[in-house]
Amino acid sequence: MNHGETAYGLWSLVILNSAIFILFAFSFFKPATARDWRTFGAFASFIVALFVEMYGFPLTIYLLSGWLQTRFPNLDLLSHNSGHLWSTLLGEKGDPHFGVLHIASYAFLGMGFYLLSNAWNVLYHAQRHHSLATTGPYAYVRHPQYIAFAMILLGFLLQWPTLLTLLMFPILLMMYGRLAVTEENEMRKLFGAMYETYAQKTPRFIPGLVSKLGDETRGNT
Repeated sequence: MNHGETAYGLWSLVILNSAIFILFAFSFFKPATARDWRTFGAFASFIVALFVEMYGFPLTIYLLSGWLQTRFPNLDLLSHNSGHLWSTLLGEKGDPHFGVLHIASYAFLGMGFYLLSNAWNVLYHAQRHHSLATTGPYAYVRHPQYIAFAMILLGFLLQWPTLLTLLMFPILLMMYGRLAVTEENEMRKLFGAMYETYAQKTPRFIPGLVSKLGDETRGNT
């Protein structure tokens, strides 16, 4: 990241960083259906919105500038560090890149991409053999890929919150939840009792917790 005094208007960095993260996620998710593309498109929109504010135009800082200048009169709004709003709001001193939340953001990003990679590897081999994915991450939850995307999004929010991405985050989570139900309905049609047995012992999203409430939503799209 750019640590200079002003770090905006750098549209080449917006394009470069957006492309890196989107292509990296694409290499593991590999959308095939229209549903997959909608899911991945929403994720890509979040990433673009994030880096536009991180390096292009700080819309959130601009909209909150009056309040921020009143609350933090010594804050340099044109500094890249000012975009790390959690650090500012929590009154942290020093370089925000070494703060607890920033370090936690890297942990979520790393674990998210690692889980996405592992989940795709299992799913890829299952699809090749026309079988049900039940090993690796799928042995603990039914939708590890959506959990991975949620972890990645949360990691970015801990690092660089913006009004737009904060608004998009719960919408994306609801989208992933609805898509999970749709996929389960399709798996029941393909694998019947085999999938029912798998679903009864494997939670949808939270390891160690089989959600009966979630299963009551089957058939809803």
